[in-house]
Amino acid sequence: MFQKIDHVAITVKDRVASIRFYEEHFGFQKYYEHDVPAPGIEKIAYLRLGDTVLELIHMPEGPKNSGYHFCLLSDDFDGDFNRLKAAGIPIAQLPHSSAARTPEEEGWIRVVFLGPDEEMIEFRG
Repeated sequence: MFQKIDHVAITVKDRVASIRFYEEHFGFQKYYEHDVPAPGIEKIAYLRLGDTVLELIHMPEGPKNSGYHFCLLSDDFDGDFNRLKAAGIPIAQLPHSSAARTPEEEGWIRVVFLGPDEEMIEFRG
């Protein structure tokens, strides 16, 4: 039986800029990076936020990530939204409510921002 998601992987064109973006705006910390002997891939960097791992696959000529997303949980939705908006991070979907997956989620709000390679970053709270 599966226990949890081990990591979320996205391709990025500029690994250094993406690492800086996720560390500065979302609190991730890089903990490992290595070269990859595969066509089109230069390196893979691993970032951690709590027990969540984000794998950045550095493909300078690779595809954009539009259509893919990961979701973070915020304990200060309005504060986080305003901080990211003030930082000029593009908004893909304005704050909105959506159907709850459990009764405890009634009234939660979600928003989607765009990362450096147009990857979608959702958070809710």
